[in-house]
Amino acid sequence: MKDAGTIKRFVPSEYGNEADRVTALPPFEAMLSNKRKIRRATEAAGLSYTFVSANSFAVYFVNYLLHPEEKDHQVIIYGSGEAKAVLNYEEDVATYIVMAAIDPRAANRLVIIRPPHNVVSQLDLISSWEKKTGRNIKRVHVPEEEIIKQTETLPSPENVPPAILHSIFVKGDQTSFGLTEQDLEASELYPEYKYTSVDRLLDVFLVKPPRKPKLASFGA
Repeated sequence: MKDAGTIKRFVPSEYGNEADRVTALPPFEAMLSNKRKIRRATEAAGLSYTFVSANSFAVYFVNYLLHPEEKDHQVIIYGSGEAKAVLNYEEDVATYIVMAAIDPRAANRLVIIRPPHNVVSQLDLISSWEKKTGRNIKRVHVPEEEIIKQTETLPSPENVPPAILHSIFVKGDQTSFGLTEQDLEASELYPEYKYTSVDRLLDVFLVKPPRKPKLASFGA
């Protein structure tokens, strides 16, 4: 890209956890380490860039955690269920990235997508769904120790999903750090854009839930 001389802005497709602020269990940490290498190489090359931390894709994880297409079922809670994650609607993530990619204010900056109404715990999510559906949902907890064991005993790449779940929903890595003056939070940077809150997304799920995704190998 540097040799070509025609690249106006490089936006690496690493739209998940903020790689420079957290560390994870080894299977996931290896992925975060690769992201950091690309960031440092980008900075060293003097390219214009925008790094985007989009946190978790909401449609995917709401569906994965709640199984909204099922009426009489149980949900699995990873750890205590109290850790806060950030669930952002996929279309909103795409919109924020496109706006940031051509925004002079985002040049050589980190954009973190952390809208206040999208910061929720697993327990928050379940309680909201129970209120909207009028149903009580059975909860089954997977202890942190069991998740860690999965990352140590499953073969690669099967050990990666439990490491991701541990980072997001047990440790709460997506909200474990505060934003600095150098960070750009997407909903503050573009207040005119009306993002989809988790609560609003749950209303959509009431009408037409997507298909159930797969992520981990232990009961979800």
